[in-house]
Amino acid sequence: MPICISPELPAYQTLAKENIFVIDNDRASHQDIRPLRVLILNLMPKKIETECQFLRLLSNTPIQVNVEFLHVSSHVSKNTSKNHLELFYRTFSEIKDEYYDGCIITGAPVEHLDFEKVDYWDELKEIMEWTKTHVFSTLHICWGALAGLYYHFGVPKYNLNQKMFGIFEHKVKTNNIQLLRGFDDKFYAPHSRLSEVRKEDILKVPNLKILTESDLAGVHIVANNNGRQYFITGHSEYDRNTLAEEYFRDIDKGIDIDVPFNYFPEDDPKQEPLYTWRCSANLLFSNWINHCVYQLTPYDLQRLDLYNWEWEAGL
Repeated sequence: MPICISPELPAYQTLAKENIFVIDNDRASHQDIRPLRVLILNLMPKKIETECQFLRLLSNTPIQVNVEFLHVSSHVSKNTSKNHLELFYRTFSEIKDEYYDGCIITGAPVEHLDFEKVDYWDELKEIMEWTKTHVFSTLHICWGALAGLYYHFGVPKYNLNQKMFGIFEHKVKTNNIQLLRGFDDKFYAPHSRLSEVRKEDILKVPNLKILTESDLAGVHIVANNNGRQYFITGHSEYDRNTLAEEYFRDIDKGIDIDVPFNYFPEDDPKQEPLYTWRCSANLLFSNWINHCVYQLTPYDLQRLDLYNWEWEAGL
């Protein structure tokens, strides 16, 4: 089944050219089903690129998904036009009384700042609190994961001496978890961040469980025991060339940065990067939509307070 987005959204034509099944709102309204409602809070500076990345992954399921985009009103985007935001995005004041099956809170290039110094931190706290009562399942990505762990559980973040940058091998640490259904024991995922959370801090929180981790990149996926919050420190949604674009951008700015780890063949930036995380990325998001949202979300989203599961229930 398709994802449902506006045909005017730039991602619509991009995905259609890739033979990804997308439909518009008018066609979707004539189908006699209740599609999932998924909200994406897009905190990334290059919003159109990020839209395509997440929509591409959300399309790989047999379930119809209506996707909406949210931006913070307390921050002025420098890389996305005001017209694009007005056409395709909503603000929290517009959706705070609505309910969603799923929500994705993206990363943001503000890892070097204390959370309280981020100009939209107060608004983000309000949104994260709202997800507990108005969203069935929430994915927090990269900085969004660090922010979510800090806000919900007081887990601190630590600045890194060197950017965690590249493609890293990860291990599944908790078995029989629906989010990781079908995963190999080892898999790859991109990271691009200047800060981290530490295993010892997470282990102090009884409600949290580490699902995957890397010997080099550290904690990767953390879950709330209620099965409704996931925190992913990497960027599985990244395209083949996203890290390359970040690398060359920083080089052009005169920033001293290492070649992304395990990314370019022979560490040669002139060669095309190997796409080694695509299968695990598709599986991660399809598992989330199918097993963690669709098969568990209530028909009446206004009764979300009744739906919490523990790991013993098979999440």
